[in-house]
Amino acid sequence: MNLQRFVPASVRIMRGVALAASIVALAACGSSKPKPAELPPKAEVLGVRLAWSIQAAPVGFALVANVSGDVVTVAGSNGTVVAIDARNGKEMWRAKVDTPILAGVGSDGTIAAVVTNENELVALQNGKVLWKQKLTAETFTPPLVAGRRIFVQTADRTTTAWDGQSGRRLWTQTRTGDNLVLKRPGVMLAVGDTLVAGVGGRLVGMNPANGSSRWEAPIASPRGTNDVERLVDLTGTVSRLDNTLCARAYMATIGCVDASRGVLLWTKTAQGSDGLSGDERALYGTESNGIVTAWRRSDGERLWSVDAYKYRSLTAPLAVGRTLILGEGTGQVLFLNREDGSAVNRVSPDGSAIAADPVLAANTVVVVTRKGGVFGYRPE
Repeated sequence: MNLQRFVPASVRIMRGVALAASIVALAACGSSKPKPAELPPKAEVLGVRLAWSIQAAPVGFALVANVSGDVVTVAGSNGTVVAIDARNGKEMWRAKVDTPILAGVGSDGTIAAVVTNENELVALQNGKVLWKQKLTAETFTPPLVAGRRIFVQTADRTTTAWDGQSGRRLWTQTRTGDNLVLKRPGVMLAVGDTLVAGVGGRLVGMNPANGSSRWEAPIASPRGTNDVERLVDLTGTVSRLDNTLCARAYMATIGCVDASRGVLLWTKTAQGSDGLSGDERALYGTESNGIVTAWRRSDGERLWSVDAYKYRSLTAPLAVGRTLILGEGTGQVLFLNREDGSAVNRVSPDGSAIAADPVLAANTVVVVTRKGGVFGYRPE
């Protein structure tokens, strides 16, 4: 049995278009997680200042904090959605959805969208619910709000477009579903006039007017002899530089695609489950064993790896200037030198685990904790 293919509560079994209740869990294989490495001594090479903080709501799902201009929109498990001005930390609006949230947040700075655990897509504006629509299945990927439309990809591989203001369904495209899907955020973003989504191990460029496919590029291909070993999904944040998109296939590979032509540039084997960040020179990511790695953007060759946080639970990194910022499972926010991965500082917002990948808005690094704290930091 290949233990690397098992992640607790991260895989759902599909039956047709409905999700079964079964969850593939590491505990079923009788394995125990290795003891995490001790945190290295705290370094304060880089000054880090807390600019503001705000209390939202506790987070128990795979939150993706949304950035649109200077606005950061976050959500809590209990249905709370909050839009924050990242320049000063002031709450712009706050809304409450009737049922717990399963996926979010998507926003264009005006309309925000989340999906509840009752498979309802909910659109909000200025703190009020605009409309709700029932989906065909669960989704773990935040809706994409772009071009006055809301795009959703459900776990049965159905992609649907909705009018942002009215909630009218514009089109639906369904692809052949897999027996297994990841219970974690996938890939969906706008690149120019193309809607780009992860479908299995492929990046797919679609016409946002009707959902028809413009191109497909494989980041990874299914392998193995059973559904678990053949599970391939793109997961987490995508590093975009102009028309080049670099993404991760769960526990398989990383790779880059030219989105203007739909051409695969390169792939490399990588054993991780979180997304990528990057700059003109490099891509940065965390592997499943807690090793932080940098790859050369042009061809995927490894530049450096750091094992100081081995077996710790880490978020995907955020590349800001000369620094990488990562969240950690015991509540630390790690600041690393992007040239070699050495520690330059760390902070602990409220003692609870970091609930989402750090994001950047208005020159402020924004982190969200499991307790629902939202903190804005400014490196000095």
